[in-house]
Amino acid sequence: MIHFFRQLRKEYILTMNTTTTSRPIGKYLKYALGEIALVMIGILLALQVNNWNESRKQVKAENEFIKGVKNDLVQDKEYMQMIIGLAEGKKITADRLNQEIHELYQTDRAKLDSLLGVYFKSQRTFYPIYGSFESAISGNELSKFKNKNFTSDVTKLYNSLYARLMDNALNTDNRWHFLTREYSVIRRTGHFPNSSPPEIEQFLNDLSYHMYALNYFSNNLREVIKEIDIILEEN
Repeated sequence: MIHFFRQLRKEYILTMNTTTTSRPIGKYLKYALGEIALVMIGILLALQVNNWNESRKQVKAENEFIKGVKNDLVQDKEYMQMIIGLAEGKKITADRLNQEIHELYQTDRAKLDSLLGVYFKSQRTFYPIYGSFESAISGNELSKFKNKNFTSDVTKLYNSLYARLMDNALNTDNRWHFLTREYSVIRRTGHFPNSSPPEIEQFLNDLSYHMYALNYFSNNLREVIKEIDIILEEN
């Protein structure tokens, strides 16, 4: 486009050179205006190209952000589901212990020890993947993205729902640590120690205390998974 206007200017100059040497002032004015118009058009075109490049970069950055966040959330969801599965196993075992521990303590210590071995297997804690979200935050890009519904839902998830989830995870871990410390002999030896009926009842109370926190945490995980599914379905 600029080349076209330069060619017109060149032809105009040649035309002026072939005319009489006494050029009217109007011709000089037209030439000056043509120069100004050419410069302005060049500036406008440059701005337009720059805006187009910036817009293209912004679209690319937003698409990469959405893709990255969704990949992170897929991994988070899979890990949450694994934690829920482990918690379900503990719940089933805890229910059996509540119903059968007194009888098993008297008649089948091996089965009792087996149930306790299942319950006292390691407990997993949830740690979310923040990579793509934190990258967008540090680059101050979220406010520039056009998909406001997606950025709003993702911000709510990371800043609100995940924060509450981590608080619940900490509470569950504290109760788990208490339980494993209080009954470390079971984990160390693999056997339920000789205990009086009140001591067995205290063990069940401590078990119930831990399970209450674990069940609450699992339900919280299920709620967050629903929110993740909504985000994963967004474009």
